Amino acid sequence: MAPIIPYIVAVPEARLNKLRAKLENAEFPDELDAAGWDYGVPLADMKRLTSYWKDNFNWRKEEEKINRLPNYQTDIQIDGFGLLKIHFIHQKSNLSNAIPLLFCHGWPGNFLEVVKLLPLLGNPERDAPAFHIVAPSLPNFGFSEGPKERGFGMKQYAETCHKLMFQLGYDQYTTQGGDWGSHITRIMDLLYPQHVKASHINYISPTAPPNFTSSPLAALQHALTPYTPSEKAGLARTAWFHTEGYGYNTQQSTKPQTIGYGLHDSPVALLAWIYEKLHDWSDNYPWTDDEILTWVSIYWFSTAGPAASCRIYYESKHSSEFGYPALRTYIPDVKLGLSYFPQDLNVPPKAWGRTLGPVVFENVHPDGGHFAAHERPEVLADDLFRMFGKGGGAYGVVKGKTGY
Repeated sequence: MAPIIPYIVAVPEARLNKLRAKLENAEFPDELDAAGWDYGVPLADMKRLTSYWKDNFNWRKEEEKINRLPNYQTDIQIDGFGLLKIHFIHQKSNLSNAIPLLFCHGWPGNFLEVVKLLPLLGNPERDAPAFHIVAPSLPNFGFSEGPKERGFGMKQYAETCHKLMFQLGYDQYTTQGGDWGSHITRIMDLLYPQHVKASHINYISPTAPPNFTSSPLAALQHALTPYTPSEKAGLARTAWFHTEGYGYNTQQSTKPQTIGYGLHDSPVALLAWIYEKLHDWSDNYPWTDDEILTWVSIYWFSTAGPAASCRIYYESKHSSEFGYPALRTYIPDVKLGLSYFPQDLNVPPKAWGRTLGPVVFENVHPDGGHFAAHERPEVLADDLFRMFGKGGGAYGVVKGKTGY
């Protein structure tokens, strides 16, 4: 088994200088009068952020913050793809009976989404379960390597995360995910139910209500129960996303290499591509320029390059075995927790979410968006405490372990 070694983020000065030179030479398109966010990122925002990135943003300061975290790296053998160097955060609780928890990010997120949860979950001040937290940079993201062959899809992402937990000494564990993290952890539920004892997700994406063939009781309850105002609002939010916000997904699912040239060569293109999502997908979260540029810089300085992160969309769309249909099937053997945030991208009625598995916890929140761990960390942590604490539906599913 490969060793676990400390990892230090150290972007070469030459790369910082090259970034500044590209930003110095950036050119901008014009903009229609009163275009607003309907057309995409406003020109004034792009000019401000580009100027700040070039002249005032301090990557070394952010890098130093990242290096205060418990960063590690290990080699993981992926069937058919060889060894990949995987970067991850591993914060162990001081409590020996803490619950191992894999935190899985998505796009355009990164491993830093876990940062606000670390002090809340590691050694909680309240009477609540503690967690050993593992938060990898997924392959093709952040400071993990990516494969060089096509076909690296949901099965391989799930395999990577499971083998990482196993190498850390966690043969039984729990998971938490949003965006692609919710999809990857659900495939882990499907492939490794003897190891994944419970999963919590905050991105819930069934595309249809329960039907009388597969879920007759749930379908009957659904037919007799009218949607609540919040469920109607969730369906409206979902419809908005699929009509007004889905273009990026179509591009990355069909021709990721084409958009990749722009994302790899132009930091301004990468900034616009990601910043639009941070704005549109959150619930009035007050993003600072430093937060925005740190997230974008992690893509710019990523080990596999910013274009590589798009490929997960293509591989999932074109997979015949573990593509989108597999993500929306009922997975019976792993307890499931669901947290609904009204400004997420898919916000289905609760009856729809119950088609995904044996739901032991669900909570509908009055606010919050797609990046729950970053936007509402205390709220998400409380959901995990309630799900895994005394009286919760997943209480005692994993006995305390010390891990690696």
